[in-house]
Amino acid sequence: MVISNKPLRFILTAAFVACLPLMSFSNVEKDSAHVQTEEAHAAGAEEHHAEPTDVKSKIKGFIKHHVLDSHDFTLTQDDETGKHYGFPLPVIIWDNGLHVFSSSKFNHGHAVAESNGNYYVINHHDGKIYRTDASGEITEDEKSGHPTNVRPIDFSITKTVVSILAAALLMFWLFTSLAKSYGKNGGIASGVGRIFEPLVVYIRDEVAIPNIGEKHYKKYMSYLLTIFFFVLFLNIFGLTPLGINATGNLTITFSLAILTFLITNLTANKNYWGHIFWMPGVPKPMRIILAPIELLGVFIKPFSLMIRLYANIFAGHIVLMSIIGLMFIFKSWIGSSLSFGLSFVLSILEILVAFLQAYIFTMLSALYFGSAVEEHHHEEEAHH
Repeated sequence: MVISNKPLRFILTAAFVACLPLMSFSNVEKDSAHVQTEEAHAAGAEEHHAEPTDVKSKIKGFIKHHVLDSHDFTLTQDDETGKHYGFPLPVIIWDNGLHVFSSSKFNHGHAVAESNGNYYVINHHDGKIYRTDASGEITEDEKSGHPTNVRPIDFSITKTVVSILAAALLMFWLFTSLAKSYGKNGGIASGVGRIFEPLVVYIRDEVAIPNIGEKHYKKYMSYLLTIFFFVLFLNIFGLTPLGINATGNLTITFSLAILTFLITNLTANKNYWGHIFWMPGVPKPMRIILAPIELLGVFIKPFSLMIRLYANIFAGHIVLMSIIGLMFIFKSWIGSSLSFGLSFVLSILEILVAFLQAYIFTMLSALYFGSAVEEHHHEEEAHH
């Protein structure tokens, strides 16, 4: 059993994978619970973001709030008073010094936050934090339309970061307990570990060994198990009402794909690179033509990993929330009942998708690892 033999490597790999993306996406903050409408000020210089008044706009704002990252968890909102119910998260930025304060100062993107004499505001167009003045004014470049205000380095703990840390801690606890149970019970899992043992065995026997081979699969098992359960837990978190959509974030899937890319190419043998740059059994003029194509494929493979996971999870959330929103648009018991039934079926399907996407990401990673360590045994057959 892999976990019982090498629990420490698995745990350390889990922590590394879980914490790697933290830096890459913490700038993203879009509190989209409010749909903004622009109107001219008396002088035509200021913009005001009005609250949505129609049902469709409210649904649109709710969907955006669910799928996009933010600096706070908003559980519900009182339409009459405009009060939000939830809890803020810490904002951590570097701007000629460290600034740490609660995201509640932003009042869900509608207020200017002050910290040590500096003023900061969330730009509603790109969701990023900018330094400003007490009025909260953001100036834009006339040609590009991008803000010209100073943007501090953002290390904030967003709700996606919280979900990643929760997944890391959950994995640490689950598989540490599973590893300890093997030692105490003579190689037999006990407790909650019994639920995850079949999944671990399946990844080993049906994913790693067939695609990588008996000789090399063990050195990749820690990563494959980590990536499977990490993606799975984040996908499951995304089905909760907390509005967490980590694997529907390109920077998260990009970070995971980069890990697979690095492991594949850093552990590849000379046979792997020989098939890319000087393919055996092919006429030499064709080798010159095929080499750039094969090299391009090295980068396309992790790109496909990134897009596949992101697109499936993000699209699933949009479709599900849109169907739920139809219940509030249809003002008849027939339409609302149909929308409820369809959203219920789709929710069950999303659970399947959560497992399926974790499996696909792990399977394709194993395929890439297998091609990287494949032994040299095709050359003579190709010549014949």
